[in-house]
Amino acid sequence: MESEKAKILPFYVLIDVSASMSGRKLDEANQIMPQVVDALAQAPILADKVRFCVIDFGSDAQVRLPLCDVLDEHSSLPPLTIRGATSYAAAFRVLRSEIEINVKQLKADGYLVHRPAVFFISDGEPTDPEHEWRTAFGELTGFATYPNFVPCGVDQANPKVLASLIHPATGPKQMQMYLMEQGQNPADAIAAIAEILISSMLASGQSMAQGSSGMILPAKQDLPAGISAHSSDDFV
Repeated sequence: MESEKAKILPFYVLIDVSASMSGRKLDEANQIMPQVVDALAQAPILADKVRFCVIDFGSDAQVRLPLCDVLDEHSSLPPLTIRGATSYAAAFRVLRSEIEINVKQLKADGYLVHRPAVFFISDGEPTDPEHEWRTAFGELTGFATYPNFVPCGVDQANPKVLASLIHPATGPKQMQMYLMEQGQNPADAIAAIAEILISSMLASGQSMAQGSSGMILPAKQDLPAGISAHSSDDFV
């Protein structure tokens, strides 16, 4: 029956691989998806509810793991490697294209598709012109299948820039931004952000399994040490 279609929540993880991410920060970034796989392997019912895609961005943006069931034996993520500058515009453009293609394919395959969820992880400011990345972000958030966008900043990431990327920034489905607290180790902060991502994935999948819908973020009191949550109003 039409009403019995399976529901899918696509998760996209965008990871900064610019030169400043070298060392332990990149090591922790490379652990994110193995941790996601481990968490879903312990909750196979939830694994049926979510799909994952990994896009990295440096001087350009590349799809490293096309949207898939990460428990599929044919799914594999090549190691992330350092690649130059920090093009937010490239990341937003590739993400928009992937969402458009993926949602169309999932619907063609007979799934009901919830609004995509994005975790955007960066350790610095964009190196492309502001008008360029802002235009690209406007195109990402201005089409029918725009994603729920959760920016995550560590090290030298600019809170004001990231706050402007929270989407939706207001309303009943308002998203948040996660920032490394002062004095924390950036690599440890990336590991903590991975915990938040996994917590959101499991809570969202559980909600869908129970008949509800939408992306669920952890409560502020449940965040790992060293990470704080913010709304767009915090950095006006």
